[in-house]
Amino acid sequence: MRERIEKIISVHQRLVSEFNEHGIQTVIDAARLIGECFKSGACVFLCGNGGSAADAQHLAGEFVGRFRKNRRPLPAVALTADTSVLTCIGNDFTFEEVFARQVEALAGSGDLLWAFSTSGTSKNVLAAARAARRKGARVLAFTGRAGTPLEEMADVCLAVDAPTTAAAQEIHVLAYHIICELIDESL
Repeated sequence: MRERIEKIISVHQRLVSEFNEHGIQTVIDAARLIGECFKSGACVFLCGNGGSAADAQHLAGEFVGRFRKNRRPLPAVALTADTSVLTCIGNDFTFEEVFARQVEALAGSGDLLWAFSTSGTSKNVLAAARAARRKGARVLAFTGRAGTPLEEMADVCLAVDAPTTAAAQEIHVLAYHIICELIDESL
């Protein structure tokens, strides 16, 4: 067990080091994109599957509630949270449309879609990014590898080249908590 734990920690340390070397500007760019959205009165919409769905909900809570500072609530919606809408769209259309239809209904020019996909190829997340583009919204992507279709659609993309989904998500959490702190400071 000790060897396995040490190996996991070693991978995490390597990814944090790579993030420190190559990811800081991306985090700055992402925070600016989000800050511009909030300052203009627009909304951040978030989506992802599995653990990334939980990340979307976590972030919406940080923005609507608070991160560290008491500040005005910020308009953020996790497209992963409304089970009636998700199951209606999944049943009446396809699961591929569960986020895109919500983006089509809710998003507009000036809004931001924050899309999580560790593969960078999740069909429903890609459909949401396409819908966001059609609506004039910008796209921020967090992926688990570089050179994916989602990265190609994004204005800004944090691509963590990680050996596992869990390892990529660990860096995503670090990055988005830093972003939350930067947003708190800028507002």
